[in-house]
Amino acid sequence: MVYNKYSHSEEDYLEAIYLIGLENEAVRVKDVAQAMGVTMPSVVAAIKSLSGKGLVEQEQYGSIELTNAGNKVAQDVYKRHQTLYDLFSEVLGLEPEVAERDACQVEHYLSPETGRRLSKMVEYIRSCPIGDKQAIFLERFRQYVKTGQKPEPCCGCPMNEAQEGL
Repeated sequence: MVYNKYSHSEEDYLEAIYLIGLENEAVRVKDVAQAMGVTMPSVVAAIKSLSGKGLVEQEQYGSIELTNAGNKVAQDVYKRHQTLYDLFSEVLGLEPEVAERDACQVEHYLSPETGRRLSKMVEYIRSCPIGDKQAIFLERFRQYVKTGQKPEPCCGCPMNEAQEGL
């Protein structure tokens, strides 16, 4: 099932333009080409297509700007990407390069509901009221991934105390 209205490539271009725009006053074709590792003619063709869909504006040989609609799409893609990166790196403990690469791939396939729930899950884990036990939980999870051996229950976890009383 396709959840997103735009192709992966279109979303990638919009996200790149958005991110470059956060760093630079003007976004140029060469900036996008460099950021995405593609040729300038590829960027020109993509900008023409995105412009036809009302997502970007560009004066001839001028800087590229996202329209309101393009900005909304770009921010949504970036949020999905960031949520996945955070999940992969902080929760699953993947190396940053792997987390980045996988986030770039998966961001295009998330339904809006799954994206919202993953974002809430990362937010929830980060704000866990048991403080240091969050780090213990994540470390024990990573150890389980590494060894396949389930660790002993966390000390002081209300769920563990309830299970021990059974």
